[in-house]
Amino acid sequence: MAKSHDYIELAFTLSPELIEPCLGLLSGEGIEYFQEEENKLCAYLPGLEWSAEKERNIVETLTASFGSAPLYTVKHMADRNWNAEWEAHLQPIEISDRILIVQKDKDISPKQGQIVIKINPKMSFGTGYHATTRLMLRQIEKIDVENKRVLDIGTGTGVLAIACRKLGNTLPILAIDNNEWALENARENVMENHADHIRVEMLDAEDDLQKILAERYDLILANINRNVIGRILPVIKSKAAESRVLLSGIMIYDEPWLKQLLKKLDYRTVETLYEDEWLSCLVGPSP
Repeated sequence: MAKSHDYIELAFTLSPELIEPCLGLLSGEGIEYFQEEENKLCAYLPGLEWSAEKERNIVETLTASFGSAPLYTVKHMADRNWNAEWEAHLQPIEISDRILIVQKDKDISPKQGQIVIKINPKMSFGTGYHATTRLMLRQIEKIDVENKRVLDIGTGTGVLAIACRKLGNTLPILAIDNNEWALENARENVMENHADHIRVEMLDAEDDLQKILAERYDLILANINRNVIGRILPVIKSKAAESRVLLSGIMIYDEPWLKQLLKKLDYRTVETLYEDEWLSCLVGPSP
C-alpha cells in the first residue's frame, strides 16, 4: 500500500514538439508535478491517487488527442527527500527585469530594483520553470496590486502570493491548496521571503469555493488547469462578480473554448499573454 508521501512516476517518451501538449493533457487529468527532459516527460502524482482507473483515463485522454498513447513506464517512488531531487535541477529564473526567482540559499546578484523571490520547491508546482508560472508573474507585475484583496487558488509553492506582496500588496492574502506538500512548502516559502499576512490554508478549489468567496476579493489568481477552471469560473462569477480573475494552465489550443466560456459568463478580456503552448488571461466584469 502506498504511503502518504509516496509518488508514482509516469515517464513518457515523446518527440520534443509533443511534450507541451502532453503536459497540458496530463494537467487536465489533475497531475501537477512534471520534469521535462529531451524526448521525455516525467509526470508525478501521489501514490494514493494512483489506480487502474486513473491509468485508463490518462491513456484514453492521450489516445483521443494523439491517436495512440505515447510509450510510458510506471514507477513507484518511495518516500524520499524530494527537495534534494528538485534542488539538483534548479537554476535562477529571471521572469523579467523586475522579478528573479532563485533557489533558497543560492548566492545571486539581482539587477538594480529587481525583487528576489526565494523558492524551496519540494514537489510543489510553481518553481518558475514552467511557462504558466512565468506568464502569471508577468501579468501580476503589470497590475496595481497595492490595495487589492488577493485569493491565490492552487498556490503550490506560494510564489504568486509572495510576488503580490513583494510588488507592493499591503492587504491580507489567502493562498489555498488541497495538497499537503504544497501547503507545507508554501508556508516555508512565505516565511523565507518575509511575506507577512499571507494565510495558507488547506481548502479545495471546488468543494470550498462558495465558503471562500464569502469574503470579498479584488483579484483572484488561478494557475490550475482547463477542467477545474471550467468548473470554478461560473461560481466565481456568481459569488464574486466584481473581482478580476487571472487565469493560466490553459493551452493555446483551448483559447476558443476559453473565449466561449468568458462570453457566456459576461467576462471581458483585459489582457492575454502567450508563451510556448500556453496562455494567461486576465479577465474582469464587463462594463
